[in-house]
Amino acid sequence: MSSIEIQNFTYRHGDIELAGYMAQPSRYPRGAILIVPTIVGPTKQMHDRARWLASLGYSAMVCDLYGKGAIEDMREARTLANELRADAEYYRERFRCALAQLRERSKLGNHRIAAVGYGMGGEIVLEMARSGEDVAIVVSFHGLLATPLPAKRGMIKSRILVFQGRADPLVPPKQVRSFQEEMDFSGADCHVHIYSGVLHGFTDINSSSRSMDSVKYDASADRQSKAAMLSMFEEVFETNKTPGQYQ
Repeated sequence: MSSIEIQNFTYRHGDIELAGYMAQPSRYPRGAILIVPTIVGPTKQMHDRARWLASLGYSAMVCDLYGKGAIEDMREARTLANELRADAEYYRERFRCALAQLRERSKLGNHRIAAVGYGMGGEIVLEMARSGEDVAIVVSFHGLLATPLPAKRGMIKSRILVFQGRADPLVPPKQVRSFQEEMDFSGADCHVHIYSGVLHGFTDINSSSRSMDSVKYDASADRQSKAAMLSMFEEVFETNKTPGQYQ
């Protein structure tokens, strides 16, 4: 079995220096996965997920959002997020830079690339798909589904997998319906999984400690959504290895 190699590095989007974290097997990755974190940026939990995916044979890179690392103050994170979202094309370009780094630094000998996002990161990977990025699949966990730049017909190249909590006040049912209508109009291959009674941030084990009524960890939704993601990876990447237990 290949060992796991860890790499910390910096990359740039214009004059913004960003920090990347990559975990990958030393030989023959099955695919490459960009991990886009929540609104608070690249936390230890995101790095843990990269190492977990590397243990399953994937090259996994955690990208940066603002060039400030992980943000502890939620008010600061919201301010930074709103500034980044203000220009939709600039917002998308920030993450094209990360995809370029993944392609350059992974040991992948093919074009089997996925983008996986959590919360704000889920919103971002859907923006990647809407802009026609050449990515095999994007996976959004409790991401916002609205966009100022809806997908045009035939624009989306990626398969799309979305996981949402039915009780998430940040993504009400009307927003989910509008998203599904957008996907139907665009002709996208899109699967949406809805978990009844589940709030925002259901994959983040620290959500329940944030003293926010809208977010709460849900062990069952976390487990089921990860299993569904790995199953889709097996289908998209045509691999045979049995997934291990999530760390």
